[in-house]
Amino acid sequence: MGNKNKTISFRVNQDAFEKLKEIAEERDLSLSAVFRDYVDTLVAHDGKVQVVPEHEIDDAGEDTSEFPPKVEVPKSFVREHERLELEAEHLRDQLEEYKQYVTKLRSRLDDGGEEEVIRLEELDDKSEEERSFRLG
Repeated sequence: MGNKNKTISFRVNQDAFEKLKEIAEERDLSLSAVFRDYVDTLVAHDGKVQVVPEHEIDDAGEDTSEFPPKVEVPKSFVREHERLELEAEHLRDQLEEYKQYVTKLRSRLDDGGEEEVIRLEELDDKSEEERSFRLG
């Protein structure tokens, strides 16, 4: 089970093909080698590759910013985010407890039989002599 190479194919228009062919000839490479190098670079940098035209390379070299750009976030924002995450977790736990309680109540209701449900309206219709009832 060795490391097997896979083939990737795609279509480009004629102008793009000619330009890619010129680039490969300038560098004395085959088109396949150009794409293999690009894919290897892409994989090595976890997809964080920026393609820059040659005439902009000098300008890009002077730029000290990183690609992709990073943004500094205030500590108060991070703390608020953490607090909200903890609150959300607490609410999820409470919801789970309520669901368990409702399930328990439904199962008791479905089991039925233990205690008879008596409606108060029915008590007025029957005579008091018939039965004594327990509320609870």
